[in-house]
Amino acid sequence: MATAAQNRRGIIAMLAAMTLFCCNDALVKLAREAFPAGQALALRTAFAILAGVALVVFMGDWRKLPLGLRPLVLARASVEALAALTFNWALGLLPLANITAIVMASPLLIVLFAAVLRIETVGWRRMLALVVGFAGVLIVMRPSADGFSAAALVALAGTGLVAVRDLTTRFISSEIPSTVISLTAMVVVGALGLGMGLVEPWQSPWRIETIYLGLAALLVTAASFCIISAFRNTDVGIVAGYRYSVVLVAVLIGWLVWGDTPDGIAYAGIALIVGSGLYTLHRQRARPDSQLKPEGDKPL
Repeated sequence: MATAAQNRRGIIAMLAAMTLFCCNDALVKLAREAFPAGQALALRTAFAILAGVALVVFMGDWRKLPLGLRPLVLARASVEALAALTFNWALGLLPLANITAIVMASPLLIVLFAAVLRIETVGWRRMLALVVGFAGVLIVMRPSADGFSAAALVALAGTGLVAVRDLTTRFISSEIPSTVISLTAMVVVGALGLGMGLVEPWQSPWRIETIYLGLAALLVTAASFCIISAFRNTDVGIVAGYRYSVVLVAVLIGWLVWGDTPDGIAYAGIALIVGSGLYTLHRQRARPDSQLKPEGDKPL
């Protein structure tokens, strides 16, 4: 169990990460009005790698850069790259608040994956909370008579990838600095974005949207560092609940920038997602048998 000071640090890091991620998403969404998904991801990551290298040097972690080649770090980076690609593509088609709400199902998926992989024991109450949470996701996704929109399904797939990424972070050795983990992810994300960009018609980068991506790179670099720090040496069941603060930030930004406001049905779905997630986290704290098994805490 983490100390109160460690959990406070994790909570502050989580709040900072969610705010920074949401501001990054808003800038990327603005840039996606001019750039295709692959080019936007590649350009943003090019700026982010520069910022990430500067952060590694500033923190004095450059001697530990080879640790970024550890299999688990590379696996996490690959999952993050796929999540970033799917999320950036969906950002160009969905309102910011709606896609943020869908991604907020990731804590529920973490619990589900942990149960399937026998990392955690999940009782019927938390299983019921998972069902309620997914019902909220379906409400936000709002299927039509023709079925779910492709963008909503891609966003849901990205949510699953985010859950895998965060669960993987739990098992990375503490000897590997968060800056190195973050920079490794940026490099892999950039490679994937560049690869996708090669099959897309690129637009001229000499436009205001490139500045948006540069600013987004700075924000996502800081956010990546914060989210990794939030899940290290803390009680995940306590810290993860503050992830839901991003919904308020997304609604506010969506209203200020695009004039988007979720309707009553979407708000109901968001409430179900947040409520079920918070209850799931409460059960993680209340029941000792729902904690990660001892062997799961060993770094790989």
